[in-house]
Amino acid sequence: MLRRDLIAAAAVLPPVLAGERAMASEEPAAGGAMLNIAGVGLPVIADGRIRNYVFVSLRLHLGGSATAENMRPKEPYFRDALVRSSHRTPFTVPDDWTRLNGPAISASLMRSAAAIAGRGKVTSVEIVSQSPRRRTGIRAG
Repeated sequence: MLRRDLIAAAAVLPPVLAGERAMASEEPAAGGAMLNIAGVGLPVIADGRIRNYVFVSLRLHLGGSATAENMRPKEPYFRDALVRSSHRTPFTVPDDWTRLNGPAISASLMRSAAAIAGRGKVTSVEIVSQSPRRRTGIRAG
């Protein structure tokens, strides 16, 4: 490569890198920080018996001064709170043993998040996926 080509490339490169840095810094502010919680096994309880397990993947949207690095050590507490609440009051959908009630899971975890992480640290809970252990299980009426 010629010397003048290197000088020309160096002149163009810094503005391009500065633009990429600006876009990268705007992205977390617009989207907010998130913490993924993968594969929590929750029971499907019907008629007092465990009928199935559904593995739920969640995404916690963080607010305030919370970052994923600060919240990652608290992930086991979120998992524990979710499993405990699912055994206390099951999130079972009537007549379907292959999925759980998403809004009930979100509400329960939001209540627990205030105690675990502090008020305002978790702004919302998104259910990314639900995978049942057994694919069949629609209750015959």
